[in-house]
Amino acid sequence: MDFREEAAAIAPELIALRRELHRIPEIGLDLPKTQAVVLAALEGLPLEITLGKTSTAVTAVLRGGNPGPVVLLRGDMDALPVTEETAVDFTSEHVGTMHACGHDMHTAGLVGAARLLAAHQAELAGDVVFMFQPGEEGEDGAGHMIAEGVLEAAGRKADAAYGLHVISDMVPRGVFTTKPGPMMAATSGLFVTVVGKGGHASRPHATLDPIPVAAEIVTALQTFVTRRFSTFEPIVITVGTFHAGTRYNIIPDKAVFEATVRTFSDEALDQVEKESVKLAEDIATAHGLTAEVRFEREYPATVNDADEAAFVEATVKDLFGEERYTEMPNPVMGSEDFSRVLENVPGSYMFYGATIKDDPDEAASNHSPRAAFDDAVLADGSVLLAELAVRRMARG
Repeated sequence: MDFREEAAAIAPELIALRRELHRIPEIGLDLPKTQAVVLAALEGLPLEITLGKTSTAVTAVLRGGNPGPVVLLRGDMDALPVTEETAVDFTSEHVGTMHACGHDMHTAGLVGAARLLAAHQAELAGDVVFMFQPGEEGEDGAGHMIAEGVLEAAGRKADAAYGLHVISDMVPRGVFTTKPGPMMAATSGLFVTVVGKGGHASRPHATLDPIPVAAEIVTALQTFVTRRFSTFEPIVITVGTFHAGTRYNIIPDKAVFEATVRTFSDEALDQVEKESVKLAEDIATAHGLTAEVRFEREYPATVNDADEAAFVEATVKDLFGEERYTEMPNPVMGSEDFSRVLENVPGSYMFYGATIKDDPDEAASNHSPRAAFDDAVLADGSVLLAELAVRRMARG
């Protein structure tokens, strides 16, 4: 099987598919237009297709000609609530929505892997599950698909799982990178409402002003991270929203803020949850106010199996050359719901440089309205996914 040559032949079709998807970005678990495009792209392939019940997920199973392991390949399909500013000629037609994280690349790349593998169905020693997933951006689409049986879609549990994420900056174009063990952080949400008693801004002594109390909690959370945890335990708490009041001369009844919490270990997560809630409540109490605090665990940490990460490294170097792989020096604080797959199945997640800049540090990052991805790398992403499946099945 020469997947590189075969992928080069279908590369123009994959690029056209990616651009079609880019024009019609959809958010969350309900992606009807995207699902329709994916089903059309898979039409005619020897796949057993199942549609999601609680989402517009697509699960496709390719039965190999010989018995062997089950390999799962995943591509996420949802977009972000971002207004595009790239000025590409295939820009989003849905104002306020954009494929700013490259999931259109993931979807088209997974279709490419399906086409490559389907062309060699009789030679495959095992089965492949293609997981086209909605709702990665905070909707736990992987959790929905797992609950509906994606890991057992081939009739038995998958033996290995692989996912690929394009990066618009940081990583040089065409370079793959991953690492054994923790690769991406767990994410949780901290939601705080400080409740006081409003009144006229000229008479603060007659009120219980929630704004300075909420501000004190925000500052205390940063100190809390540096003083309650080892410097070798990576933790991030970032307040992303802060809302209070309606006019400059009115003290409001409430101040509300929301924060994202990123951790790697279960022990750190348990401690952050317990102590951040108590900290907020106690500071409010100290000022005679109350704090209503909610801590919500979202995605677990993305943890690669060490053997599978080494297998990815070896496969990339053999396929594309030593210069196309670099090991991640450190995990990143971003999060991924592919973590739910890796909690159940040994496998590896990886990043793939798709920057349009010669110097990736000059490029806009994923989630930016100016995030842009180079179509030229698309076919090689399909090649790697297909090759990982074949080689993993051959290992037995």
